[in-house]
Amino acid sequence: MVIALKTSTNILLVFLFMACTSVPDERMTSYADFPETRELTARTLSLDSALFRYPYRVRIQDDKGVVLDLHGTEYFFHAFHYPGFHYLSSFGKRGDAPEEMLSAENLRWNGNFLWTLDSNKSELTRLGFASSGDSLLRLEAVSLDEELLRALDFVQYDDSTFIIPDYSGDSRFCLVSRQGKLLRKIGTIPTANEDALKSARPALAQAWRSFIDYNPRNGVLAAVTQLGEVLEIYNLKDSTHIVRIGPNGEPEFQIAQGYGIPTGIMGFSDIQVTDSAIYVVFQGRAFKDIMQKAKQGINLPDGGQYIYVFSLEGKPLRKYVLDHYIHGISVDEQKGVIIATDVNKDEPIIEYRYHSAAKEKTHLVRIKNKPVLSYDDSVM
Repeated sequence: MVIALKTSTNILLVFLFMACTSVPDERMTSYADFPETRELTARTLSLDSALFRYPYRVRIQDDKGVVLDLHGTEYFFHAFHYPGFHYLSSFGKRGDAPEEMLSAENLRWNGNFLWTLDSNKSELTRLGFASSGDSLLRLEAVSLDEELLRALDFVQYDDSTFIIPDYSGDSRFCLVSRQGKLLRKIGTIPTANEDALKSARPALAQAWRSFIDYNPRNGVLAAVTQLGEVLEIYNLKDSTHIVRIGPNGEPEFQIAQGYGIPTGIMGFSDIQVTDSAIYVVFQGRAFKDIMQKAKQGINLPDGGQYIYVFSLEGKPLRKYVLDHYIHGISVDEQKGVIIATDVNKDEPIIEYRYHSAAKEKTHLVRIKNKPVLSYDDSVM
């Protein structure tokens, strides 16, 4: 088993070194728009408790849902029974004690276990539900290597390896062992800004901060920039690397005292790689407009009003225009359901129903061995 894990990690190292060192021109392409645009209307999910200050992420696994409250005063995470969203318990207590958290950046399910990231403490924690099913127990803590600069996101490649974006500017990703040790830094930021690559890598890395997701079933690792409009796709099974750049271009910034100050737009705010597509939340609001409204005393809604859907190869498929501004999403393609968080509302957990390709397959009716699609118009 140990040999298999080492072999898997070595394959990842070889591929990512080859794929990320340089990006062929034919793999770096732009997109102008989506062939299809649909509007979605949310259903607000009533909760039996009011717990949130800034519900930033939501992750669903079977009959459990967990919400990350980025600015939680006492606890960062809240567990619910899904789909009814009945409150179960809170965990990730804020504090500086050994088993408490200084911050919370993200959470990931891995089977029945939940991993959380505390950037300020440089720690990944694995939790599991108690036998009662209503509370989570701390099972494992991984202290991250000091060379990893303020990890803000992570995915688990396999049981022995994490992938964490590199914010030092030296590379694109860090491969980290289960013991928290840095195995290797790989790749480069796929920017056309050669001057920044040569002389301002830390500022460039700040501007190119990205959210990532990985689906082990199809081997797709995807990253989207928090500024600008760039999607990167790494297929770890067929060894391809694709960069898709939207109409707003790559992240724009100015350098001030060594820091990258954003000057373009707010980009993506969450990403999920499903078995058949890539779903991303997009904001697209210019910083100059945000500043201008702020001077007028106008607070614009926080979050993105769009969900973009790409194929696993980066082809634009569909744009959803929402009636809420959201940050986090959890997509269930089989049911055609997206659970999202809206930090602007007192009731922040909402549900969208949509017509997914995966759901179409469940409506196949075979007549004389010929498949015929039978659509449910209620979910169109």
